[in-house]
Amino acid sequence: MVGPVLQGVGVGRRGAVGPVAQVTPAPVVPADTPVLVDGVPADAASVRALVEQSFGEVAEGLRAQAGRAEGTVRDVLAATAQMADDRALRSGVLTRLDAGEPVVGAIDAVVSTFAAMFEQAGGYLAERVTDLHSVRDRVVARVLGLPAPGVPELHEPSVVVARDLAPADTAALDLDNVLAIVTELGGPTGHTAIIAGQLGLPCLVRVAGATDLPDGTVVAVDAATGAVTVDPDAALRAALADRAAVDRELAADTAPGGTADGRPVMLLANIGTAEDAERVALPGVEGVGLFRTEVLFLGRATAPGVDEQAETYARALRAFGDRKVVVRTLDAGADKPLAFATQPDEENPALGVRGYRLVRTLPDLLDTQLAALARAQEATGTTPWVMAPMIATPAEARAFAQAARAHGIATVGVMVEVPAAALRAREILAEVDFVSLGTNDLAQYTMATDRLRGELADLLDPWQPAVLDLVAATARAGVELGKPVGVCGESAADPLMALVLAGLGITSLSMSAGALPAVRHLLRRHSVDTCRQAADRALAAGSAEEAREAVLALVDPTLVAALAL
Repeated sequence: MVGPVLQGVGVGRRGAVGPVAQVTPAPVVPADTPVLVDGVPADAASVRALVEQSFGEVAEGLRAQAGRAEGTVRDVLAATAQMADDRALRSGVLTRLDAGEPVVGAIDAVVSTFAAMFEQAGGYLAERVTDLHSVRDRVVARVLGLPAPGVPELHEPSVVVARDLAPADTAALDLDNVLAIVTELGGPTGHTAIIAGQLGLPCLVRVAGATDLPDGTVVAVDAATGAVTVDPDAALRAALADRAAVDRELAADTAPGGTADGRPVMLLANIGTAEDAERVALPGVEGVGLFRTEVLFLGRATAPGVDEQAETYARALRAFGDRKVVVRTLDAGADKPLAFATQPDEENPALGVRGYRLVRTLPDLLDTQLAALARAQEATGTTPWVMAPMIATPAEARAFAQAARAHGIATVGVMVEVPAAALRAREILAEVDFVSLGTNDLAQYTMATDRLRGELADLLDPWQPAVLDLVAATARAGVELGKPVGVCGESAADPLMALVLAGLGITSLSMSAGALPAVRHLLRRHSVDTCRQAADRALAAGSAEEAREAVLALVDPTLVAALAL
């Protein structure tokens, strides 16, 4: 018998069936929390022995996990194991225990001291602060008899369930064993959803009650309907399997993107790392429309230098050869805080010093990145397209273009994420070679709705007429000036929206690689005239729901069913 159905907001149209693997949050306990043995507080000698044992067991467990992992996951786990084995760290905690401090307070104090020292030292040591905090969380949990925090080690393909996932959590995901991601918090354009899409995983956010599901519970995750079904029956399993079969069939088509009558629409992939580039540089992917370079900066106390950045960018460029690669410069701030770039006391960081605006306070960050991109360009003999995020005025676009070109970067553009940029798209395009619409942030700023607030997801819908008006204004400016206008926000992954965007004159669509086949399939079955009709209908609608339904009515019902539109 089919179990209960939990409803959330789906990202994409994929589905999966598998057992639940819950992500355990880090323990948040008072500094004076006692260590209990058989329900009574342990004596000092027992606590001391337990702390020593816990450090050792944490180190041993992390080493064992690292030995079974590969690539970045292996490196992260091995570095954390090394910290758990650090004699100075352990002896510092034991010294405080001997002085009478409570165990949690002692661990917190020593870790905080070491973290401050490492940050002050900079370089490699500064980058290990994240490992220190991970050791703290694991040791405290073991000493107090609490579940180990973080993403569990997966022994079989599983549905990862969490209250939310931080970007750093994804470094520990064993992608060979992750079927889908489900969270209770977040929104459809937040970074958990974006990362899931980038990895080609079904994802649901805002799923109330998800963290109450016991580990091992078999669930069906359907991003198309936004449903998590407990103990799915054979019919639901078959429907998801049929959709996966359609996806595999569509993926076999690797022709260039375009309409039925031959108007090209480049279909590109969004990536966050050089590994992503190497993984998705397959036939049918015409290039990269968004390389989110901030992934290289996350979880670090200091910014990577020119050499490290250049090596990463060169790997991505080599993976795609002569295909187009659009690199976005650092988009830090707001929901992507960095230890070395976060502004103190920003009451509303989404409206603060973020993205390109960091040149106001930390100009060396951009200069170093542009130097690294220029070096990667020289090393590979290819020309990246480089764009800045959070541009609001033509003057900012001009300043960025001058800086990039001074470094020898030939193709320079900017993101249109702020309504001011869309309204002055013609003037901005006069300063640069191309623009790319980031519809996630554009919707956030147009609708005055925090993209992390999942309960307001209806306002963040890219089908909102006001958002479409700004997209249309930007596309119109590109057509008038004969310059490329792409879309790299999540709306590009919606096959129905792709018809509208093509009808508006958008020249490229960039999305998670897994979304490309369905977008290609629907575009190839509609002419430019039909796409223009879809755009007219969407712009004339009074609401997001009406806009989507008006376009859906233009599509053959058999395609609607096959693609789960």
